[in-house]
Amino acid sequence: MLPYGRQNVTDADVEAVAAALRSDWLTTGPRVGDFERELERVAGAPCVAVINGTAALHTAYAAARIGPGDEVVTTPMTFVATASTAAMLGATVVFADVEEDTANLDPAAAEAAVTPRTRAVTAVDYAGHPAEYDQLRKVADNAGAVLIADAAHAIGSTYHGRPVGTLADLTTFSFFPTKNLTTGEGGAVAATEAGLLERARAFRTVGLVRDPARLRHPDEGGWHQEVPEFGLNYRLPDVLCALGSSQLRRLAAFKARRTTLAERYDALLAGVPGLRLPVRRAWADPMRHLYPVRIEDGRRREVYDRMRAAGIGVQVNYVPAYWHPAFEDLGYARGMCPVAERFYAEQLSLPLFVDLTDSDQDRVVEALRTILES
Repeated sequence: MLPYGRQNVTDADVEAVAAALRSDWLTTGPRVGDFERELERVAGAPCVAVINGTAALHTAYAAARIGPGDEVVTTPMTFVATASTAAMLGATVVFADVEEDTANLDPAAAEAAVTPRTRAVTAVDYAGHPAEYDQLRKVADNAGAVLIADAAHAIGSTYHGRPVGTLADLTTFSFFPTKNLTTGEGGAVAATEAGLLERARAFRTVGLVRDPARLRHPDEGGWHQEVPEFGLNYRLPDVLCALGSSQLRRLAAFKARRTTLAERYDALLAGVPGLRLPVRRAWADPMRHLYPVRIEDGRRREVYDRMRAAGIGVQVNYVPAYWHPAFEDLGYARGMCPVAERFYAEQLSLPLFVDLTDSDQDRVVEALRTILES
């Protein structure tokens, strides 16, 4: 089965991990700080490494002090963790509809969803294409809310020449194997404001504080540490940070290959009946995590099944978040975001990863053309 996504791991990556295993540090050692500093050079803002992308979202909401009584406005066209981590902190998630072409959070819909209880507006850079952050910044600022970017798909992307990581108050990344780079499991939170970064760092480290200036009882002894606010153990180990640092050295090459593959899909699939291709706005330089096409005329399920039967692992990204039973049981109803639901009904992700060969891509295109033209 040709997968829709796959990691690229080289001998250099293996040696980096082996070197970490041979060292004195398997976790919370020097490679964590190294990886965070290297991430900052890409993201444009200081970063805190965490154990996965879901933990990154949970950490970002906690750093923003989201809790009971607060509302978080976000998109339903995302992996459920964008919403569920806010709900788990006691917030009410308010889903706003998406733009018809990019499937990113629609700033006008987000603005209409704002209430006096709104404390965060969370966008998602769907498939690697940045959301409309300048407009969303105005929405968040007018509401007195923090702006959060779920950039799980988008490390390496830019918006009006500015790197993802500088566009929101808090930005989260995922380093799952199918993402633009991998640490096996892993993620990070970038923050443009020192206080948010400090709270994120404390939260991912069980809330522990060692700085004498912040201790309530500073004279206990050199061993002393305190927990002024609860946190969780979301630390990313040295071993996985070593893999991440090695992967970051190839990020530009990863982006170049993904861009080439996306442009090749654009050319090979142009004009195929019953098929819509993903858009790229003029101001965006996306690092494509997904290549999401839209299958028209109600044929998405048929195309999915036939492509899978042909050994091509297409995928659907994603079920609208409020369709999940956990949100249905909270009273969320289908039909509330019709643009997102229409997008979901047609969406199909074609294989896209660095090691995808031209011949494999030709196979994908031929199979898809054959099905749609039959």
